[in-house]
Amino acid sequence: MNILFFLTPKKNVASIPSQDSLRQALEKMKYHGYSAVPTIDADGKYAGTITEGDILHAMENMCKWNIFEAEKIKVQDVPRKRDIQAIFIDTDMDDLVDTITDQNFVPVVDDQKNFIGIVTRKDVIRFYYDEYKKIQTKEA
Repeated sequence: MNILFFLTPKKNVASIPSQDSLRQALEKMKYHGYSAVPTIDADGKYAGTITEGDILHAMENMCKWNIFEAEKIKVQDVPRKRDIQAIFIDTDMDDLVDTITDQNFVPVVDDQKNFIGIVTRKDVIRFYYDEYKKIQTKEA
């Protein structure tokens, strides 16, 4: 099975430009209700994933909770607790499952490292559950 079967394309993914301010990132995450969002550089390449925790630590340590100071800090300059690596479109299912076990989504890039979308853990679990149910139905 090809992982593109699970892909949510970038046009349907909330992402944050790495040049956006910390305040913009905070507002976008609040609006969408996500706890982690991929960041994309000016060339369309995956630049990392920023989390609520990263933003909260930056607000405390870099801005002293001043929202106006948060406008001066770029997302690309915010330290990340975890370095979430993207997978390539030709990644096999075993590697996808190994990666997605530890995070809610996995960013996907093409062979030139352009961000093309994400695969969510929910979609992978749903697929394997549906396959399990098919087997159970056949055995019954």
